[in-house]
Amino acid sequence: MRKARAKNWWLYLLDCKNGRLYTGIAVDVRARFALHLRGKGAKFTRANPPLAILAAQSFANRSEASKAEYVLKQLSRAQKLEWAKQNAALTTRHPDVPGGFPLVKSRAPSS
Repeated sequence: MRKARAKNWWLYLLDCKNGRLYTGIAVDVRARFALHLRGKGAKFTRANPPLAILAAQSFANRSEASKAEYVLKQLSRAQKLEWAKQNAALTTRHPDVPGGFPLVKSRAPSS
């Protein structure tokens, strides 16, 4: 019997209209971003539509991604933007979404 391959979870940061930032987790950031664009992703992104994926970071499982999401959400805007600079594996503006973007594994966050 083959073991099912574990999926990586991604922590991501979006630049949204009105100068807002949105933090979330997903297995497929591209698909989740597309949902946000269609107004189906989250209540926040319906009110503040996303403009770009600023960055994403890979985690081995949902639990690790959720914990990192909590930590990122506690940071100031300036700290979140610094995190994005350090984890800019993804940079996609809204018009480029159908073409996709590379998902590059980032390093694990330091404790």
